[in-house]
Amino acid sequence: MRPASDIVHELGTIITDRRKSLGVTQQELAALAGVSVRFISSLEAGKPTVRLDVVLAVLDALGLGVTIGPRSAA
Repeated sequence: MRPASDIVHELGTIITDRRKSLGVTQQELAALAGVSVRFISSLEAGKPTVRLDVVLAVLDALGLGVTIGPRSAA
């Protein structure tokens, strides 16, 4: 199993890449998701202390979702 810190960091990278591909600033994303710019910054930096419900709101604002399935054997 991958460490949670690796997963959180990867999620931050995905969010940053998506935000930039949409041409959205951290300030704009924060407003769309109803969160603070500080939260977006922490999320993109891979800080493991963010709340899941708020992360889901940010993903929704970016047009992304979460799919859960079995972990691969690798």
